[in-house]
Amino acid sequence: MKIGELAAEVGTTTKTIRFYESIGLLDEPERTPSGYRDYGQAAVERLGFVKQAQASGLSLDEISSILQIKDRGGRSCEHTRNLLASHLEALDERIEELHRARIELRRMFDRAAALDPGDCDDPNRCQVITETLAAEDENDLTLPSTGRRTFES
Repeated sequence: MKIGELAAEVGTTTKTIRFYESIGLLDEPERTPSGYRDYGQAAVERLGFVKQAQASGLSLDEISSILQIKDRGGRSCEHTRNLLASHLEALDERIEELHRARIELRRMFDRAAALDPGDCDDPNRCQVITETLAAEDENDLTLPSTGRRTFES
């Protein structure tokens, strides 16, 4: 099949396919006598895997490392599991950061309801933010283990 047909079948672009060839994720295919790329079912399957791996959060370098193991005839399950474990850890850290950010924003939002807009006379800052941050500094809600701040909602 030609590159456009392959792109349509896997739901990507011809530019992406050429890029994947250039970085080694996809082998360059045989050429027809007229010079067109001629892809087989293996390219469909490989590109399908690349898309699934990307959807799971793996980078192209990580996907390449898995495919290199497979290309050498190796088993990639343990390597893939280690990559996924690393991503899970990073995701858990990000969720924790987002949770803390939400708590901080909620405190500012709640504080805004209690402040008098008539008292906001600083031309360079908003009292909602500066008053909330000043109150947090007074309470010093730093977690000893992480050095990060936490807030109760």
